[in-house]
Amino acid sequence: MTEDLVRLNEVVVTGTSVATSRKTLGNAISTVGAKDFANSNATSIDQALSGKIAGAQITQNSGNPAGGISVRLRGTSTVVGAADPLYIIDGVIVNNSSTELLDLGGYAQNRLVDINPADIDHMEMIKGAAAAAIYGSRASNGVVQIFTKKGKEGKPSYSFSTNFKVSDVRKTLDVNTHPFRFNNTTVTDLSQTAVQRYDYQDDIFRSAMGTENNLSVSGGSNGTQYFVSGNYLFNQGIIDKSDFSRAGARARVDQRLNDWLKISAGMNYVLSSSHEIPNGGLNEAYGALTGFIFSNNFINPAADPATGIYPSTSPTAVQRTNPLEAINRFQFAQRTSRFIGNFQATATPIKGLSINYVLGYDNSTQIGTGYIPVGNTTPSYNTGFSKRADKTSFLVNNDINVSYQTKLADWLQSTTGIGGTAQSEKIYQTGITATQLGLIGQTINNGVSVPSEFRSDINVMGAFIQQTFGIKEKIYLTGAARYDVSSVFGASNRGQFYPKVSASYILSNEKFWSGKLSNVISSVKLRASYGQAGNLTAIGAYDRYSSYIPVNSAGLPSVYSPTLLGNIGIKPERQEEIEVGTDLSFFKDRLGVEFSYYKKDVKDLLLLANLTPSTGYSSQYINVGTMTNKGFELMVRGVPILTKQVKWDVIATYSRNKNVVNNIPGGVLTFAGGFGQVAAVNGYPLGAFYATYFARNADGSLLLTSGGLPQTEKAGRTGGQPSGATLKKVIGDPNPDWVGSLINEVSVGKHFSFRAQLDASIGGDVFNFTKRVGDRDLYGGLKGYEPELRGEVPKGTSAALFSIFENWIEDGSFVKLREVSASYSFKPKFLPTGNMRFSLAGRNLFSIDKYSGYDPEINAAGQSSAVRGFDFVEVPIPRQIVLGFNLTF
Repeated sequence: MTEDLVRLNEVVVTGTSVATSRKTLGNAISTVGAKDFANSNATSIDQALSGKIAGAQITQNSGNPAGGISVRLRGTSTVVGAADPLYIIDGVIVNNSSTELLDLGGYAQNRLVDINPADIDHMEMIKGAAAAAIYGSRASNGVVQIFTKKGKEGKPSYSFSTNFKVSDVRKTLDVNTHPFRFNNTTVTDLSQTAVQRYDYQDDIFRSAMGTENNLSVSGGSNGTQYFVSGNYLFNQGIIDKSDFSRAGARARVDQRLNDWLKISAGMNYVLSSSHEIPNGGLNEAYGALTGFIFSNNFINPAADPATGIYPSTSPTAVQRTNPLEAINRFQFAQRTSRFIGNFQATATPIKGLSINYVLGYDNSTQIGTGYIPVGNTTPSYNTGFSKRADKTSFLVNNDINVSYQTKLADWLQSTTGIGGTAQSEKIYQTGITATQLGLIGQTINNGVSVPSEFRSDINVMGAFIQQTFGIKEKIYLTGAARYDVSSVFGASNRGQFYPKVSASYILSNEKFWSGKLSNVISSVKLRASYGQAGNLTAIGAYDRYSSYIPVNSAGLPSVYSPTLLGNIGIKPERQEEIEVGTDLSFFKDRLGVEFSYYKKDVKDLLLLANLTPSTGYSSQYINVGTMTNKGFELMVRGVPILTKQVKWDVIATYSRNKNVVNNIPGGVLTFAGGFGQVAAVNGYPLGAFYATYFARNADGSLLLTSGGLPQTEKAGRTGGQPSGATLKKVIGDPNPDWVGSLINEVSVGKHFSFRAQLDASIGGDVFNFTKRVGDRDLYGGLKGYEPELRGEVPKGTSAALFSIFENWIEDGSFVKLREVSASYSFKPKFLPTGNMRFSLAGRNLFSIDKYSGYDPEINAAGQSSAVRGFDFVEVPIPRQIVLGFNLTF
């Protein structure tokens, strides 16, 4: 009873559509099977991957029921482009965009939320450029290959699962409960008035319910196999009145036409919808949690029982929305209709020759609607607001791959692969915003409308050749080359060449590796690789042009100048990566170790540089920056106990990545998504917090004003006090020193199983913008303002600290109980061939951290590549309890 923990003989697919053994690969590939996330209770497949892959940092940016997820494989490799990996489902390149059709405060859904995790058989993560080079221009952030379930020969097999879940806010913010308030903000006036305080969170959050149901049938004959499934998911959000639902159907048929030709076809249709509660914050000033943090919590937020009118809860100087009005009167919703289809044909006309053709199609239509009624507490839309936005996306990929395997000699095996691809992505997006609405009607024709439209057409073509030699089943050498062409860049830069070389040496296949040595060290594989990959889709289809904008003014056609200056000479980013590693197994495969070290250099980094007003433009894409990611990743698998009655599996991952950017124009480039306090700074990691800091004495103590208040550091000193221009420096880094996980799974007898997963992120900082606002005197809704009210610090301290951003940087380290479950399985007498399972599971039950905010994991800038660890009242990740039932027969 042994298990191949290192999985050297595991079959993987690396881009040629031809299965190969892992032992031939010179780079690391991680595989996650359906059983690894069967009890994760994740809404989306990227969420289910959390903690299961060494070298991956997977972050849930929002606690909304369809909360956005960010996946970073070996660090961030781009600034302006999407940093998530390329996702391929059964050969179909799929859309995983995070389009914000509505301004919900930085939150946006990943489109992977449309894919049902219960339909997945297994996934393969390709992290290194050497492996990703085979995929070319879209692979600079890594590749995730997803393989769905398919039918097997035999009688029909049925599977049904259902669960019921309860979600709650795990932690709320401590609010100001002091029974008095200052009469004004004048620092010399200490007079106060008695007030009653309210905790708005009691009315914003709720205990949310949810359910998920899956039904599938599969089977087939020797020539034909089929798999059909249907699913429905409904999750309430922990913010009152928010929810997400997903209904879908999937079918796949595999048909063998003769002994050398087989075809398969699959389809997946999904209809998802959500009711959203806007959060405001980054761009707009309407929203529930934003309204909460900007409120004076001595004002009762409830509507007047006689008129139904909600009071303004924020100070007149900085008006924001009453949070209860945002929940009860605003209506924001999204709906997505999506179809993913694929057709594959595989021919093996002669021994060793395989020809594979894949046609993939992904079409989605996303609709967003927003409505704010007339007469409200928003600062901008008191006359009403209505919006309708639509986005239709088409992705088509045609791929043909040819592979030929033969033995050139008894000791020499050859595998040759060639292939080509043609990909097209078309986007049609419109938006219409209406204000000054009539008293009735929620649609955009009820007011003064402003339309907008965007179209995009990107085409990519590429070809590759790859050659692998296997020498004495011990040494495997691979070389590959790929050439891609993209319509995004100018004619002189749109064609790019990407080489790759790799080698692996299975030391344990040597003759001397036998006997006692093999009993202790079962297998040893050494590997090394070098590869280049590109990013031909980091910018938009027409961002290299100065695209003048057509308008109609007083019935006359006209155009006006864009803010983006074109640059016809920009070229795609390019990365080079070196990877070395080893795969080991010990004690007859009871213990397995995978270790990799990598160094990834990105050059020709694309940045959106700010321009001087005299140019007539505000920004331009330029190739100036460089970026380096280097680190190592470790995965250990073990079976400490293996008996007839008990099996204990342990998996531990540990990953360190150091990111540095350089050659930034002027040394600093700030990003809007962090209010200008997040930047790319020469010599520091991407997304460093770059802002004001405390003025200090020579001994490190705070240099206070004559009134005893802290102050920002400035360029000079006058009379011992700071003077001149306010200074900024790097005050924090959101990137963790390391991330890791520990998974324990225990099976007892034939019926009981237990599983627990701890995820850790250690060393990263969080910019607590939420506390910065809530602790200030103008609002003063959080407990941090109480010392000023009680006279423990001078009046005006909160106002002084408000402008010193260093004060709001906190340690974002955490250890979370990400998943825990217990299940009982048995074979019922009325189903001799069936199996039933009952399970009780929890997700995000607790977090060990020192963070004063809701959750150190969330990010108000959503899936932004550059702005991470920025907390501005984003919806916290909920704690979930799930009761499940599964039946197969």
